[in-house]
Amino acid sequence: MKSFLDKYIIALIPLLVFFIFSSQVEAQSIAFKALLSTLYDADFPVLKPSQVSDLSNFQVLDTREKDEFEVSHLKNAMWVGYDTFTLKNVASLDESKPVLVYCTVGARSQDIGKKLKEAGYTEVYNLYGGLIEWVNEGKPIFQGDFPTKKVHTYSKSWGIWLNKGEKVY
Repeated sequence: MKSFLDKYIIALIPLLVFFIFSSQVEAQSIAFKALLSTLYDADFPVLKPSQVSDLSNFQVLDTREKDEFEVSHLKNAMWVGYDTFTLKNVASLDESKPVLVYCTVGARSQDIGKKLKEAGYTEVYNLYGGLIEWVNEGKPIFQGDFPTKKVHTYSKSWGIWLNKGEKVY
C-alpha cells in the first residue's frame, strides 16, 4: 500500500518534468536572444515572426546559399544568395514596396538588407532570429512548393538553437 507521500510524489512527477523541460526551453530562448543581440545593429529594423501575419505583404528574399535554400525556405521567397549576391539579383523588385530579408539567424540577411537600403530600397526589414526562429514559432517552411520540416541550420553549432523541425547541415 502506497503512503500519502508516495502518492504525492508520483502526482508531482509530471509537473516536475514539465517545469524542467520548460525551464530549459526558456533558458535556450534567453541565450538565443542574447546571441542575436550581438549580431544585429540596433538601428536596422527587424520584424519578429509573430509580427509577420502575411508574407504576401512583402517581397521576401532568402539571403542564404543555394544549397540551404533548396532544403527549405519561406513561402514564395526569392533566392538572392549571400556570397554571390549582386544588385542584379534583385533588379525585378519594386524599390518602394516592403522587403523582408532572412537567413539562418539574421546576420547575413542584415548585411544584404543594408546593401538594399544603400541602393535605394526604402522599407527593408530583417527577420528576427531568421529561419530558426520562424520554425521555432511554428510557422511553415517549404521545399519548392511543398511544406517541409527540414531546416538547413548552416552548421551543427547553429543547429542547437532549432527546437522544432528536422536539422540539416
